[in-house]
Amino acid sequence: MPPARKRPRAYDPARTRAAVLAQFGTVRAAVRTLSPEQLALPTRLGDWTVRELVAHVGMALTAVDRLLGEPEPARQDGRLLDWPFAIGADADAIAGTARRLAAEHPDLDAHLAEVERRFTERLDTRPGARLLPTSAGALPLADYVVTRTVELVVHTDDLNAAVPGLDLPYDRQALAAATRLLADALAVKAPGGSTEVRIPPYAVVQCVEGPRHTRGTPPNVVETDPLTWVRLATGRLAWKDALDGAKVSASGERADLGALLPLLS
Repeated sequence: MPPARKRPRAYDPARTRAAVLAQFGTVRAAVRTLSPEQLALPTRLGDWTVRELVAHVGMALTAVDRLLGEPEPARQDGRLLDWPFAIGADADAIAGTARRLAAEHPDLDAHLAEVERRFTERLDTRPGARLLPTSAGALPLADYVVTRTVELVVHTDDLNAAVPGLDLPYDRQALAAATRLLADALAVKAPGGSTEVRIPPYAVVQCVEGPRHTRGTPPNVVETDPLTWVRLATGRLAWKDALDGAKVSASGERADLGALLPLLS
């Protein structure tokens, strides 16, 4: 008999909102300290500068405003866990918009302040069940806000990598939500129960086809920390490099996740 399907993970909308605003506020505070020379630094995102990356961070919240401006879909036809596999379709448009916004807003702090104001206003006046027409299908607003934690955690990490000594912190709830969403996405991409992926203290998932583990120590185990997992899942870190750098441990014949990563496409 096949195992019962697990109920989708639930996220508390109030905690998710607080996490998004906390991580966004961390970036805003840092932007005020960046010099023109630092804003002109290159990033690991192709030919983007730090200025363009900051403009893109603002887009993590303006996406909510933009989608709420579209007609509401008649019914939900997407799932939260579809989102990581759908965002690649928007890559070219996203890059162009980031460059345009960076050029149009020389005062990035003022721009981000307005972005935050509009985002907060939208969440205050729209129900979490309101459907948005996202690239992953029609999703409730509350679910889409969860995806903002991934965007903000990932791009905070991009900023830290680009600006020596910046060392921006990661909001605990934002990192937890991002870790869990991406871990659950792995289980969707590689369904099964032969491999246990542990990302303490936030997530444990079973995945990969093969003999299902039921009790005792699993025969195939992958373990890493949350930030390393986010980097692996989003293509910031290669599986082999993570293994070579002892950032991840993997034991068992089905513990090689290299062919499954990154998740974001």
